Amino acid sequence: MVRVFRHYIPSSIIWLIMIETILLYVSVYVGVELRFSNSTEPNLAVEADLWIKALTFTLIMGGALTAMGLYQRSHISDFASMMIRLFIGFGLGFLLITLAFYVLPELFLGRGVIGFALMVAFFGIIVSRTFFQKVMSSEGFKSRILVIGSGRHASQVEELRDKCNENGFEIVGYLPMNDCEILVNKADVIKTDDSIFDFALNNGIDEIVVAVDDRRKRFPATDLLNCKMEGIYVRDMVSFFERITGHIQLDALHPSSLIFSTGFSHAVLQSSSKRIFDVVVSAIILILASPIILLTAILIFLSSFGRDPVFYRQIRVGLDNKPYAVLKFRSMRTDAEKDGAQYASKKDSRVTRIGSFIRKTRIDELPQLFNVLKGDMSFVGPRPERPEFVSGYDNTITHYSLRHKVKPGITGWAQICYPYGDTEEDTKQKLQYDLYYVKNYSLFLDFTIMFQTLQVVLFGKGAR
Repeated sequence: MVRVFRHYIPSSIIWLIMIETILLYVSVYVGVELRFSNSTEPNLAVEADLWIKALTFTLIMGGALTAMGLYQRSHISDFASMMIRLFIGFGLGFLLITLAFYVLPELFLGRGVIGFALMVAFFGIIVSRTFFQKVMSSEGFKSRILVIGSGRHASQVEELRDKCNENGFEIVGYLPMNDCEILVNKADVIKTDDSIFDFALNNGIDEIVVAVDDRRKRFPATDLLNCKMEGIYVRDMVSFFERITGHIQLDALHPSSLIFSTGFSHAVLQSSSKRIFDVVVSAIILILASPIILLTAILIFLSSFGRDPVFYRQIRVGLDNKPYAVLKFRSMRTDAEKDGAQYASKKDSRVTRIGSFIRKTRIDELPQLFNVLKGDMSFVGPRPERPEFVSGYDNTITHYSLRHKVKPGITGWAQICYPYGDTEEDTKQKLQYDLYYVKNYSLFLDFTIMFQTLQVVLFGKGAR
């Protein structure tokens, strides 16, 4: 995997992005050739500054495909999901390109050129992804991993074997240490008289994951150091889980991991660049979505004949555990919580007919942009929770309070990676993604989450 601005991306995905970026760029030139193949004279208006037009086409289409989640491993391996997202992505890209031509007429390419370019790009991407799936599934392109340990921690690694294979990793086996009990598949336990260093060299090991339950007993520091000096990556469990799953495994997290690891920098999270990002993005979305906001307000007002409020204010926990009032469109009856605070459930009877639609499309979240402009929230960050729930989670979930060291967000890493949940276990799982965001924050990660949020809205992932 490659770490881009502290965010882990599989190297195979990097290669796919590069190949398809070149493909999108070249498709414009192919489109011009196909469109004017029978013409005796070149079309100077179209061919003028063609590289700029091709670059604009590439950026818009690349952004649309990213927004559809087409560079997430799960959607690459699932052909049906890939095709649906590819159709929608090209449709969205076409609309954005048309808008770009309207705003900047000098970028105009012509309907024929765009049609051919989209056709070439579409079939080219299908071919590239078919080839990608075959190449990435071959053993020769997988990194070989040796796991040190065979106990409880190693068994957690074993649970991720399928996900490792999907991400281009092959677990060679588990090397027991300190006479610990065997909790992994006994067929995968390695029996050898060689040292760790010699075994790694003789078996082409690319990476070693240290999953020893008790490091105080005969920890093989010398062997691991020799492996590292030989160019073999040596990682602890927290780092391994972070790379494979995109979250921080709470069960493997120790206070020392938080203290000595890179990331978890409060100073970075409160940087001026993030505030500028929040204000600019929120202002742009407010302007573009103003017709939707106005129409939604009118519909909610008319649905109750003006008797009930349009907006809904609720106290949430923000930065440094300070409470603030979040603003949303009202999507439930006014007596929805007469029996006390509770999570929304599937087919919740408290949700109004209009509320059901705006919750699924996330329109009910749009007024929170004013919270962002005010400074109570960020556009991207952990979703804010209510004080009634926070007080309980602080006592039952380890490190839960860390998510309040940053401003809450309208969208976040947990929202695009994990479905809506209403149990304590769901909250624990989402916290693992929130901690990944806190640890690895960068504007690159914010942009990634912002693009991926669009597919969450379009496909209704996690909405209730």
